[in-house]
Amino acid sequence: MVLGLRPQKIVKAIASKALVIRINLVFLAFPIFMFVSLILRWPSSSVHIDNAGRCSLRECHHKAESGVKMKAVLDESNVHVSKQKGFSLTKIEVPSFVGDMGKRLKIGMVNMDVDEDSDWEIHGETVPIHFERVPKLLKWEDLFPEWIDEEEKNKVPSCPEIPMPDFKIYGKMDMIVAKLPCKYPEEGWNREVFRLQVHLIAAKLAVEKGKRDGKLRTKVLLRSKCRPMMELFRCDDLVRREGEWWLFEPEVARLEHKISLPVGSCKLSLPIWSRGINGDRSEHQSTTRTAKREAYVTVLHSSESYVCGAITLAQSLLRTGTKRDLVLLIDKSISRRKRDALVAAGWEIRLIKRIRNPRAQKKAYNEYNYSKFRLWQLADYDKIVFIDSDILVLRNLDLLFRFPQMSATGNDIWMFNSGIMIIEPSNCTFKALMDGLDDVVSYNGGDQGFLNEVFVWWHRLSSRVNFLKNFWANTTAEATVKNGLMGADPPKLYAIHYLGLKPWHCYRDYDCNWNRVDHHVYASNVAHERWWKFHDSMDEKLQKFCVLTKKRKLRLDSDRKLARNMSFRDEHGKIKVKDPRRSHTV
Repeated sequence: MVLGLRPQKIVKAIASKALVIRINLVFLAFPIFMFVSLILRWPSSSVHIDNAGRCSLRECHHKAESGVKMKAVLDESNVHVSKQKGFSLTKIEVPSFVGDMGKRLKIGMVNMDVDEDSDWEIHGETVPIHFERVPKLLKWEDLFPEWIDEEEKNKVPSCPEIPMPDFKIYGKMDMIVAKLPCKYPEEGWNREVFRLQVHLIAAKLAVEKGKRDGKLRTKVLLRSKCRPMMELFRCDDLVRREGEWWLFEPEVARLEHKISLPVGSCKLSLPIWSRGINGDRSEHQSTTRTAKREAYVTVLHSSESYVCGAITLAQSLLRTGTKRDLVLLIDKSISRRKRDALVAAGWEIRLIKRIRNPRAQKKAYNEYNYSKFRLWQLADYDKIVFIDSDILVLRNLDLLFRFPQMSATGNDIWMFNSGIMIIEPSNCTFKALMDGLDDVVSYNGGDQGFLNEVFVWWHRLSSRVNFLKNFWANTTAEATVKNGLMGADPPKLYAIHYLGLKPWHCYRDYDCNWNRVDHHVYASNVAHERWWKFHDSMDEKLQKFCVLTKKRKLRLDSDRKLARNMSFRDEHGKIKVKDPRRSHTV
């Protein structure tokens, strides 16, 4: 009880005080109610992905609607986006160098949040780029299938649609800013279709809405914790990097060529098997006459066992009439006598230092096969066509110089075969490959598996360009078709890739892959005879470098004996060998 007051007065005082508290609570509740209402009405965090424009990489058909319906699509950076609509937990700072580019920029924003756009407004006008996100059910193998109907016997191959913005509704831009998805180190992070989609949108914006003149060339600024795809944004075009920001000034003509090709290997980049054999060849005949800064290249290292193959490869290339340079990279394992023979065959020799595969065991077959990365150091050439030395070329391949890096034929699942591939030399690309030696895991332990992890977006050449000598199904029907192609005269193939045991490591009487049950998938007497027929047409001085070693002869005779003992139905082991090299080993 308060001293000096009666009970009745005390009750009245308490009632008056309660009324005042209620009034104050009402005044306090009103602004809180208004604030909550504003929060609930705030637009959801958007990355400018909508259904207003749906188009493929090649075409765009805009659907006119009264309004743009935005939807929130979060990429891998869920931890950076608040569950409360409209707020980011982590603010993405604009890189410091943007201020040096001027104050009246027109900036296209791709896959950026609404609240992130506002930070760029002091630099100019921001233009949200609206697009429909690629369906989550679309997987990498849909874009890069293991096999397609190249001959178009049943149907014309087609690619799934990757939605693109309606580019025609946008004006010219000074800069394209894009946030790239990156789920590294998750398995398959570099083969996420949404990641490819954002790359393609940024590239196509630079081509369609970019400026191409000198200092005014449109910039592409990409935010990513992992390196942007070098297939589109080359390290040669990287002009600045700050934290997770990568600033590129791409060569628009080169980029335009890239995005004009199919979105994956789901279609041939060009059905050259039909043009080159049955069609008009005038297009690539003209390129043959202007052979500048382009070369065919192969690599020999660690052993002389492929010298004969390299000699035959050079001779087969020259026989097609090419005027391109022939460059051979070798290490010190190749003797002076063999080098002279290689030069006589047509190669220009360059010495290299081998590159060790850090994951290979000592003295294993793949210990130094990363030496192939030296190809990217041939910076005095704009483009090279690499060819393995176990390949015999049958038709002119000069038209391959029209294709970009990385173009090749298919191999396993979504992988390309590195036996023939188009490369654009670059010292900074070489450095990027070297930087990844310890981190990139090759699926087959070799250079092919490594390169497939780096260049995931590749362009499919016809299998006739690099025809793999194998019979995976091992059926009579398959053997009939493939042997028919490998033996056709005039040739229907551009080149035969001799997988398995090599012709010069066999007796010339038959394909020694028949001697081993695990090598029957590589056995073809037709392909074997074709190689030896070409060998016999070479200068006799060059043929001398295709003799057998004593060690190889002993292994051949041992395999033949095992084949006879196992009574293979093909009975090749019973053939009487007449090859004169049997008695003239080295």
